[in-house]
Amino acid sequence: MSVQDRVQRYRRSGGASDLVRVEVLVPAANRAEILAHAAQFRRDHRKRKEQLQKRIDQAIERYGVRIIDNVDLSRLSNVSEKARVVGKALMERGDARAFVLGRQLLAAAG
Repeated sequence: MSVQDRVQRYRRSGGASDLVRVEVLVPAANRAEILAHAAQFRRDHRKRKEQLQKRIDQAIERYGVRIIDNVDLSRLSNVSEKARVVGKALMERGDARAFVLGRQLLAAAG
């Protein structure tokens, strides 16, 4: 696998799959401030993804086979996609608590 293929794969399904490259022209004095903002955005984004994954794991632990009977979550590349699928399954097949958890997953997934 060439270097370009690895970079494309990383951007498509790796740690940078949800990130977009941005180039801006700013005064030299403000460069550090812009970099700090970007780092904060990345931290917030990663934290949101981790929390979403914890909710997905919690839902699967509680309801397991009842909601994920014929769905292969490993085929979904994005945590947001997984959250939408699990959230809809919880709302359709679960009890009242599952419905609430499903709504939370859908809201968090955007």
